[in-house]
Amino acid sequence: MTLSLLDIMRTSAVIPVIAIDDPDHAVPLAKALVAGGIRVLEVTLRTKHGLGAIKAMTAVEGAIVGVGTLTQPEEFAASRDAGAVFGVSPGLTPALIAAAKSSGLPLLPGVMTPSEIMAAREQGFKQLKLFPAVPAGGVGMLSGIGGPLPDVTFCPTGGISIETAPQFLKLKNVACVGGSWLTPKDLIANGEWDKITELAKAASALRA
Repeated sequence: MTLSLLDIMRTSAVIPVIAIDDPDHAVPLAKALVAGGIRVLEVTLRTKHGLGAIKAMTAVEGAIVGVGTLTQPEEFAASRDAGAVFGVSPGLTPALIAAAKSSGLPLLPGVMTPSEIMAAREQGFKQLKLFPAVPAGGVGMLSGIGGPLPDVTFCPTGGISIETAPQFLKLKNVACVGGSWLTPKDLIANGEWDKITELAKAASALRA
């Protein structure tokens, strides 16, 4: 069964933002996160190992793997072919809209202002990433925009921690939050997968 983007967003309270520096870390990291109840994984294209990591992680049972930091049209088809089932971009341009539609890869585009939210909605995007969430106004911004635009659902990302995530998750128009605190570079580099599983368990518990 193919999950919709909204279904994917509602699967995990937190979507970890993952940058893979060593391809050997991809599978054990995915297993550690899934073991802690975090199944939706956003693997960014910020490193040269992004596409390879996506392909490797899709073999991990229970993992729902997407691609992040989509900024170029050609990245959509390549990410889909690597096994990504959703995409995330920091913003939205006409070229990215066309690439998303032609590739069939569900896209969670980044927005920051009411005008950007309305423009994205006009193009058929009703699931959006508020980015960077805290500088954009955070909880207050999302609460305020929920009145005039109640049919838009957000994954705020940027500046959110495990301490502040519950404030966002309480909002009706927030399905999940994005965060990098689940994948600290030092824990990954040292292969401390048990500690990452504990971080994932704590994040999973944010949605009771």
